[in-house]
Amino acid sequence: MNYKTIENTILHEDNHLLVINKASNILVQGDKTGDECIVDIMKKFVKWKYDKPGNVFIGLAHRLDRPVSGALILCKTSKALTRINKAFKDNKVEKTYLAISEQKCIKTSFDFQSYLLKNRNKNLVQSHLHATTGAKQAFTRWHLIATSKHRFLYKVFPKTGRSHQIRVHLSVNNCTILGDLKYGAKKPLKDRSIALHCYQMKLEHPVTKQDLIFTAPPPDREHWKEFKSFLP
Repeated sequence: MNYKTIENTILHEDNHLLVINKASNILVQGDKTGDECIVDIMKKFVKWKYDKPGNVFIGLAHRLDRPVSGALILCKTSKALTRINKAFKDNKVEKTYLAISEQKCIKTSFDFQSYLLKNRNKNLVQSHLHATTGAKQAFTRWHLIATSKHRFLYKVFPKTGRSHQIRVHLSVNNCTILGDLKYGAKKPLKDRSIALHCYQMKLEHPVTKQDLIFTAPPPDREHWKEFKSFLP
């Protein structure tokens, strides 16, 4: 494990929070594959960095899908985890994503809401326009910010945090995310990621109450480089 490489992904660290720019294709939390996940990696990193004896606490405040990259908030204390979890639940964390599609949405700015129902056996989410048993209401706003060659860059603001929410909402509105085979992309990206990136998080620090903004640069990949001039 290259701890120096891991250290380069850190966007912010204090006594309570550890925010990283997650690479695509890494699990956030352990699953049935048994592959090493971010939580375990960062526990080892903190133990190494501070030469800590015994167990290290790293709490997961939210999730990013395995093929998705971007800002990920981890908590180093249980107090912070409880308060950050509540902030996400109460929609007090402002999330901004970037998504690339080969399709142009009918509207350049769009507010969309539907009810999302997850099939856990297939790890697939369906969107329903009307309330459906077991489905959860989801709200997403997005707008087109740039066009390059035959691709389109969207800035996306999920107002809720449902599983696969952005991926499903863009797909059902005819702008499937580049590389997202699960939701209708024609072909995979070379690195098996999808062109969805958690670009920015705005929230109040769980202890100091300071307003925080975390910005994660997109990966160094050709499809993101196309839009480099359009990003701050």
